[in-house]
Amino acid sequence: MKILIYSAKDFEIPFLEKANKDVYQIKYIPERLTSKTAMLSLGFNAVSIFSADDVSSKVLELLYDFGVQYIAIRAAGYDNIHLKTAQKLGIKVANVPEYSPNAIAEHAVTLLLALNRKVILSNQQVSNYNFSLSNLVGFDVNNKTVGIIGTGKIGKVLAKILYGFGCKIIANDIYEDQKFAKQYDINYAELSELCQKSDIIMLSVPLNSHTHYMINSDLIRLMKREVFIINIARGAVVNTSELLEALKWNRIAAYGADVYEYEHSLFFYDRSKTKPDDQLLQQLIDLPNVLITPHQAFATKEALTNIAETTIYNINCWQQNKASKNELTRELVG
Repeated sequence: MKILIYSAKDFEIPFLEKANKDVYQIKYIPERLTSKTAMLSLGFNAVSIFSADDVSSKVLELLYDFGVQYIAIRAAGYDNIHLKTAQKLGIKVANVPEYSPNAIAEHAVTLLLALNRKVILSNQQVSNYNFSLSNLVGFDVNNKTVGIIGTGKIGKVLAKILYGFGCKIIANDIYEDQKFAKQYDINYAELSELCQKSDIIMLSVPLNSHTHYMINSDLIRLMKREVFIINIARGAVVNTSELLEALKWNRIAAYGADVYEYEHSLFFYDRSKTKPDDQLLQQLIDLPNVLITPHQAFATKEALTNIAETTIYNINCWQQNKASKNELTRELVG
């Protein structure tokens, strides 16, 4: 089987090579999968894509025409792929559902602590030999009420960490795990109640039709003015324009995110010499109470190992005419 890896990053290639063990012929290219780059898949049985790749119906039809039978997603999320079209075309798709919930959850807490304790500003001041503490006052996370929206694998790790901090945890999810909630003293609540009561709000939900723009001006009006919002879900879970207005007018205290609504073609690339004309992103970056990281939460050795090994596992299953346990297309109905 010949495999084309789209959006290949220099830091992940060694992990993929190690997992492959010289079994498959793999070609790595830095280009994103789009309608313009789909033709590069000609001659390959399988392609592997990442979260910034475009796997819309149009692109899937092109891949099908070029002979692609399998798509291995090197991520848990699959909101960028039209699964029904893939199933219709007979293209099998599999993801990496749990490469490291710890990596993502730990990064969320890193964003919270860095924002709260003004770590970036502190480092800048010390670099200039300014040792004043006047701008560096934060708060104890202990005993704060934290609202976790989404208690899947990542949300559960978040809950465990914050429980260790001594936080009061409330949660919102369409599936309430009462056994887990009892173990970590978590109270499930309606979204509006969670927004009203939380000092800190953590977003860890997948992006779909129900969660798109979940955080908007209506919900922001219910929140405390001192609230910190941390987003390690997807950028479009938040209405960025409405969030930006709330930040400008001090309607919320701070925003930390490892994602951005319009990150496609920006994140994972060095744009320092070709600065994008994205005024929304620039305004976010310029705000002192915002901390944005470039979708790096997954970038740990453990997570990259799991991603590579699971990606090759999925391909192994297809090579052996077996269904991968991570296959997404076989789960669709209709």
